[in-house]
Amino acid sequence: MVAVTGSGKAVFLSYASQDAETAKRICDALRAAGIEVWFDQSELRGGDAWDASIRRQIKACALFIPIISHHTHTRDEGYFRLEWKLAVDRSHLMVAERPFLLPVVIDDTSDQDEKVPDRFRDVQWTRLPDGQRAEAFVERVCRLLSPDPTMRNAASALSSPLPTASIRSTSPATRLDAPTFVLAEHSVPANETPSRAAADVEAVGDKSIAVLPFTDMSEKKDQEYMSDGIAEQLLDLLAQAPGLKVIARTSSFAFKGKSVEIVEIAKKLGVANVLEGSVRTSGGRIRITAKLIRAADSSHLWSKTFDRPLGDVFAVQDEIAGSIAQALEIRLGGGELSGVRGGTLSLEAYQLFLRAVSAVNEPTKVALESANGYLERAIKLDPGYGLAWAGLGGVFIVKADLGIIGASEGYGRARQLEEQALKVSPQLAEAHAHLGSTYMALDHDWAAAEGELKRALAIDATNPWSLNEAGRLAYALGRWRDAERYLRRGLVRDPLNPYLIFNLGATYYLEGRFVDAEKTYRTLLRQKPDFPYTSGWLARTLLALGKADEAMATNPEDSVYSLLPVLLQATGHQAEADRALAAQIEKRGGTYPSIVAQSFAYRGDRDHAFEWLERAYSAKDIGLCFLIGEPLYRNLWPDPRWKAFLHKLNLQE
Repeated sequence: MVAVTGSGKAVFLSYASQDAETAKRICDALRAAGIEVWFDQSELRGGDAWDASIRRQIKACALFIPIISHHTHTRDEGYFRLEWKLAVDRSHLMVAERPFLLPVVIDDTSDQDEKVPDRFRDVQWTRLPDGQRAEAFVERVCRLLSPDPTMRNAASALSSPLPTASIRSTSPATRLDAPTFVLAEHSVPANETPSRAAADVEAVGDKSIAVLPFTDMSEKKDQEYMSDGIAEQLLDLLAQAPGLKVIARTSSFAFKGKSVEIVEIAKKLGVANVLEGSVRTSGGRIRITAKLIRAADSSHLWSKTFDRPLGDVFAVQDEIAGSIAQALEIRLGGGELSGVRGGTLSLEAYQLFLRAVSAVNEPTKVALESANGYLERAIKLDPGYGLAWAGLGGVFIVKADLGIIGASEGYGRARQLEEQALKVSPQLAEAHAHLGSTYMALDHDWAAAEGELKRALAIDATNPWSLNEAGRLAYALGRWRDAERYLRRGLVRDPLNPYLIFNLGATYYLEGRFVDAEKTYRTLLRQKPDFPYTSGWLARTLLALGKADEAMATNPEDSVYSLLPVLLQATGHQAEADRALAAQIEKRGGTYPSIVAQSFAYRGDRDHAFEWLERAYSAKDIGLCFLIGEPLYRNLWPDPRWKAFLHKLNLQE
């Protein structure tokens, strides 16, 4: 048993006597961070006075940290069990949202251990084998003890496990040559690790809002792109207000067409206020009704109907945003929408842009081609429409990522378009982030990618796409903790964004945190079952966990990143695996040679694996951004050619 002195900011650690050495390591790590901990075994004298002291400390401490192990499992009696009971009893007197119990597991004890209290199993466990690598855990404890409510909320609302020590011992460590990349090291301070946004309404700041998709009230119900677009542009305009948390489109629009109460939406998105409305167009006029609702009591803070000529839509959007800012007692940072983020004064170009946005949110070949056409027409109408240039570049990136076109074609064209977007609108965060993506995928020029992402985040530090790409850059370089930090920060603004969730899973997988990766991918599949690649990466994760049969049942054969040759090999179907590999070479060998390389690497056929890696390099295969930590390449790690290939990509082992 270990306790802390003091009350308000003290923590209490409870352990079985056999785990004293490991408990001491955790205690030392906490003390080194300035956290008050009592760990002087000479003081553990027993008796009534000592017992009363322990009871007082459990009653007064800020956090209770039980250390769970095989020893606690096998011991049916022990003073630590009384400590656990006292802590559980106290927790029942607290509101559910208050963090108090922080279980730590120091070996491979299951999180379903029947020997621990049910209350312990209701909260996230942290795994610290032998008490080592406790930095992330200590960081979270510091936040939970902080007087800053923002830091406490962020730490208490973490939806996924903290980094653990379950990293494969044979994984090659990767560092960049000098100069050091300051993006990963400094752009996201440690105290800004974001939380999940599903905090209760009462726990979030008043200066927070989600803009829901507006309802199409036109007679033919054919103006959905306009109603959605106006809501999105309002969201974009409000996001410029300093100090206002605005949930991004992906998450706000996730409730479209669903019957969900405002209070529930606000709870899931972590906001105090919700804007909803409707749009009706008829002839040359538009009617916009908007309502600002306080989620806690469903009261209307502000509502108004605007009936104007269609050409006044830009002014109406500015007026609505200004009214909302006034109602929330905030200052709106920008002026008219058209001059702020690469917009346009052409109503026709604007409508085409809205149609493109609506189409691109359905990532199919047909939808993307439609978006492509809309944006090209918008640019012809207004060559200075920066958002249209940037959006068109994004379309080509998505086409490349989905395998509709090759990486060289897609990312190469995207680079040209984003450069043009920045010529007409230098302050477009999206264009800088997209440009950073091209430097990663085409050139493996990590310094250039970092530079563009730094510019993007300097313009808008909360832009979800910029944070997503910063996370991808970090995990491409093997900087797992930085990647998680960026992605979690993006999830504060866009908590249901499937790209951010997917890449968080990829971070866990490549780091070797396979249990965390499985949980993340399963969460994403529940939220968005048809999101590309999720089932394939879940299959990779299950395979890494030794669940080959389950992986086989999970992965679809037609996935771009299909693992069928690997999974057949893993389940002992050699002849079928050979045929699947031949089919994979024919179907994907030209566009995604890295997938073929993985199949050969898993077989232990190093010569063919390196041959296909070289083809991937020549083809500018974006799969090479997932090299570091990928367990399918494990058989290549001891080979000198692996280190040489990493150097060719400007990486070091």
